[in-house]
Amino acid sequence: MHISRPRSILLAGAVAVTLSATALPAAFAAPSSTAVISEVYGGGGNSGATLTRDFVELANAGSAAYDLSGFSVQYLPGTPSAGSLWQVSALTGSVAPGGRYLVAQAAGTGGTAALPTPDATGTVAMSATSGTVALVSGTTPLTCKTAADCAADTRIVDLVGYGSAVVREGSGPAAGASATASVARGTSLADTDNNAADLAAGAPTPVNAAGETSGGAGPGDPGNPTEPGTVRVHDIQGTTRVSPLNGQSVTGVPGIVTGVRTTGSRGFWIQDATPDADARTSEGVFVYTGSTAPSVAVGDSVLVSGKVDEYYPSTTTQSITEITAPRVTVLSSGNALPAPVVLDATSVPDAYVPSAGGGSVDALALDPATYALDLYESLEGARVQIADTRVTGATTAYDEVWVTVKPNENPTRRGGTLYSSYTDQNTGRIKVMSLDTTRPFPVANVGDELSGTTTGVMDYASFGGYNLQATELGTLTDHHLRREVTRKQRDKELAVATYNVENLDALDEQAKFDTLAAGVAVNLSSPDIVSLEEIQDDNGAVNDGTVGSEATLKRFTDAIVAAGGPQYAWRYIAPVDGKDGGEPGGNIRNVFLFNPERVDFVDRAGGDATTPVTAVKTKKGVTLSASPGRIAPTNDAWADSRKPLVGEFRFHGKPVFVIGNHFTSKGGDQPLHGRYQEPKRSSETKRVKQATEVNTFVTSLLAADKSARVITLGDLNDFAFSPTMDALTDGQVLKPLITTLPEDEQYSYVYEGNSQTLDHILTSPGVYRFDYDVVHINAEFADQASDHDPQIVRVDVNARD
Repeated sequence: MHISRPRSILLAGAVAVTLSATALPAAFAAPSSTAVISEVYGGGGNSGATLTRDFVELANAGSAAYDLSGFSVQYLPGTPSAGSLWQVSALTGSVAPGGRYLVAQAAGTGGTAALPTPDATGTVAMSATSGTVALVSGTTPLTCKTAADCAADTRIVDLVGYGSAVVREGSGPAAGASATASVARGTSLADTDNNAADLAAGAPTPVNAAGETSGGAGPGDPGNPTEPGTVRVHDIQGTTRVSPLNGQSVTGVPGIVTGVRTTGSRGFWIQDATPDADARTSEGVFVYTGSTAPSVAVGDSVLVSGKVDEYYPSTTTQSITEITAPRVTVLSSGNALPAPVVLDATSVPDAYVPSAGGGSVDALALDPATYALDLYESLEGARVQIADTRVTGATTAYDEVWVTVKPNENPTRRGGTLYSSYTDQNTGRIKVMSLDTTRPFPVANVGDELSGTTTGVMDYASFGGYNLQATELGTLTDHHLRREVTRKQRDKELAVATYNVENLDALDEQAKFDTLAAGVAVNLSSPDIVSLEEIQDDNGAVNDGTVGSEATLKRFTDAIVAAGGPQYAWRYIAPVDGKDGGEPGGNIRNVFLFNPERVDFVDRAGGDATTPVTAVKTKKGVTLSASPGRIAPTNDAWADSRKPLVGEFRFHGKPVFVIGNHFTSKGGDQPLHGRYQEPKRSSETKRVKQATEVNTFVTSLLAADKSARVITLGDLNDFAFSPTMDALTDGQVLKPLITTLPEDEQYSYVYEGNSQTLDHILTSPGVYRFDYDVVHINAEFADQASDHDPQIVRVDVNARD
């Protein structure tokens, strides 16, 4: 979905000015017989002007296309000061023989008519009456400031001085430029290296590469042709992720309309019914119509003229090749659609994406037979089809569902697809959306099936990457996934759970409290201790200095009682206002709930938002300096992040230390499907620091009592195979319990169709006997109270006696 559509802005128009007023003509290089500056206009947007923007028009007098890759136009005022610099506008593409190439410059506040779609766009505010424009082989700013010095610079292909410009070709500049007049060459494009003779003043007549003028299309109406032009969709798509025609205008591109999107990023897809023989070049492309609803229908045979653009939804994603500012000619309707490409376990490669050593893969030639993302890119905008696919990510609030075309790829016990390594991606995952807004989207849970065939076009988005925009959606087969209920702890077992309750505050709807409470009382079977993450202050996102959570916790614990659970007590340390990250104003924190009928909390004064808790060695073992307390709360590892909460409990007379955590999120990491491969995990640095701090504290507890029972748990926002977990378990002071489960059960969270683990429970060597369970009640379901599944460990504290 397009939230905003920033386009690449290419600076245009470099002008050279001399500081010398010598009247001697400068001897430039031989007159150009190919690319020339054909028209210059600096009055756009001025008072009295018709056009709203300045422009520089290039032309090609030769018989072959003139490549502008790496070229620029540069501008300098007619009478420059000592500090005047050339302003550079980079160019791309080429000028067809006999064709034009339009460089738009700055807009003013006047005028009523827009330029035709430019081939390059700059921001130079050119003078209406005097200046110098140079066409330059290269993008390094010129340094010459006299006509003689510029004549000696071999990078200058052509140069036009107008008005009173002191840098010009020949005996004088072109005369007559004004707010209403440009200077332009005649139809012969003659270049004698004498600006005064070669260019004359007249009404501005900008023409772009498509032959369009400011009044619409040019001669022969190339903007709305009735015969196909020379460019096909596969020429636009090319053999890499970026179009070789990016930034260029195209005319009369033929195709059949295969899909229409009327909401969000409006537009339609076309596909060439006559493909080429190159598997790397897609035959489909998206035509972006902006705020205008598309006026075409599926099955229309069309000719599309417009500008090729690579739209990047964000700076780290791949791009979407599009035709923008389109002019469309409908030739016929009701045509058969091109046959879709079938995506299945045989056709989709096992390797995910080529490596670029952390750099961009944009320029790499596609290899669709080897890499899944290359295959999907080679089908961008084209029709594809899947059949009988298992749901691996439940239907979202945005009517999206994740499926896999590889039923045997890392399946979980309950029907998902397990994510278990940075180097072993699940290539069969794909997100499915629907272009049919008149029918309800199926509400699917993990393990359900999208039965029959689903057909549509391959698209790309910032969230999730490649996706199938369905024109024909399969039917949902409900496999009746059930929410789990863990067993009740035995009398001798201490049950400790962790649950991320997703920004719970006292102003939330009662239904949210009730559902979360049932998760604790019923599905977790009322643990003795519950470490909560994402408890907010009593008025949530209202940013008024409130930091307490008493009302939030009262509503929650009352709801647990109503659901059949015990009356929990609670402990927490309120954060300093605005210092613990999360939703602005929410003052997120970790909280301990505990059942005082089963377990005692050891209250020890001294804990506050900024005082670090320490381990205190005693004759009977180890205690905390404060309970509850916080681990190193002023350390920069916890800047703008939730601080760990430490509590000392007693169960059957035995001390147990519980550390509740909520490490910093993965926000800012580059996506798995993005343009940079391998993706950088920038957020990981802070989590490793946080894990190191927790490890240091646990080590201090064990140094005072090597048999201390320590349970560290919470939303660590990282995987069991991550450097974060390596730092947390360093020295074997903690054991991650997720790895004790069968591999197909090692997950608590589902993201983009991957079942993965962000939440963890770890125990110290002093915990000898335990029973651990991830209780699946949220992450696999479309209807969820939180996006995390809770976990529980039942510990026999007397097992070593």
